[in-house]
Amino acid sequence: MALTIRVMLDLLVISFMFSFVVLQQKSSAQSLRLMKCGFDKIYQLGDSLADTGNCIRENLCARRLRCGRFPYGMNFSQKKSTGRCSNGMLIIDFIALGSGLPLLNPYKLQSANFTHGVNFAVAGATALPAEVMAEKKIVNAATNSSLSVQLAWMSSHFKTSTRDRAAKLKKALFLVGEVGGNDFNHGLLQGKTIKELRNMAPEVVQTIIRGVRRVIGFGATQIVVPGNFPIGCLPIYLTKFRTDNSTAYDNHHCLKDLNNFAVFYNHHLQQAIQELKKRYPKITLIYGDYYNAYMWLLRNAVALGFDKSSLQKACCGIGRGYNFDLRKICGSPRVPICTDPNAYISWDGIHLTQEAYKWLARWLINDMLPKLNCQ
Repeated sequence: MALTIRVMLDLLVISFMFSFVVLQQKSSAQSLRLMKCGFDKIYQLGDSLADTGNCIRENLCARRLRCGRFPYGMNFSQKKSTGRCSNGMLIIDFIALGSGLPLLNPYKLQSANFTHGVNFAVAGATALPAEVMAEKKIVNAATNSSLSVQLAWMSSHFKTSTRDRAAKLKKALFLVGEVGGNDFNHGLLQGKTIKELRNMAPEVVQTIIRGVRRVIGFGATQIVVPGNFPIGCLPIYLTKFRTDNSTAYDNHHCLKDLNNFAVFYNHHLQQAIQELKKRYPKITLIYGDYYNAYMWLLRNAVALGFDKSSLQKACCGIGRGYNFDLRKICGSPRVPICTDPNAYISWDGIHLTQEAYKWLARWLINDMLPKLNCQ
């Protein structure tokens, strides 16, 4: 009997390992298939989830941002900080590599080669302009480079660097976001209620949609508009809104109210994208499903090599429970770093590790490919 049980357990382990290997191989193959789309350029608008070095080249932003110094970038190929808010690469980096293109240079690095596209994203950026946020009594102390500012940069770039723009952008991929998350992040951290955020959501969505229309006006024909992560799963909010009320959490120990808000916002964004598709039937408009990508990662994290006991802890951080303290964030003196960032989903309690971004990018590529009609 004992021998039979042992054989069964061995078979289960073999089956699990086989499934894991197949999952890895399938995921890698999907990433490579993005090359079939033939993208020759990528243009990125957004915030810290995509910033590859714009913030550290802005005076105000650079003073506030810790992503511009060690330990950020410690696992990047150059072994140094590049302004990416992670220990290494971001989703946009993996999308570029999956397209057979070099990593995107930041717009603010004016001496850079922009042959294969430009990254306009700025850490801390909001969808709504700074003055609109101020009217709502929400301060963005990090940067004034909202979506409208980035679109102005894009307009300037195209005017000075691209002749026959429409023809040259037919094989370009545009990512409008993720942006909008910081409108709500700044609000939550400054005491706004979820009800107040829900009232803001339609305005944020329409601001993004206006941005998409402007991008179409530049000549874009293939556009991805990402939604927001399940923010109730992030260490920053698990720490800030920690409660002994077990009913506040779901099966993944994420905060229900915050995730329900993210679902609400994402639903409105998806509806707006669908309406826009009716107006522009010849434009490929895709919703980037960051929410479900993250939930897939969380559900499969252990099989993908992440540490089960650290799925909602920051690798770089300090503090009870989730290894996060807003007063002593990653990069502050004497804030420790975990020994293996690849075992963590969260890098600093707000942003994710390179390993997490790698898997999210693969899921997103797999989800986007059929909609891009690249075959």
